Amino acid sequence: MYYTYILKSEKDNKYYIGSTENLETRLNVHNSGSVKSTKNQRSLKLVWSEKYSTRAEAMGREKQIKRFKGGEAFKQLLN
Repeated sequence: MYYTYILKSEKDNKYYIGSTENLETRLNVHNSGSVKSTKNQRSLKLVWSEKYSTRAEAMGREKQIKRFKGGEAFKQLLN
């Protein structure tokens, strides 16, 4: 299984959108400071995720969400 996910920084309330094969491990990697784009936003919590059967589907959904980040569709996704 593959996942598309949204993390929220508890430090500055910013969001990070990504995709992975192992959600738990990826969250730990983000919170360890090993990911350059979220290193200064720790600690991060998982606020949303969806499951997909292929990597291509998960990555496609990630790109779609990034296109409407901050807009009404993004807000509806989080609610």
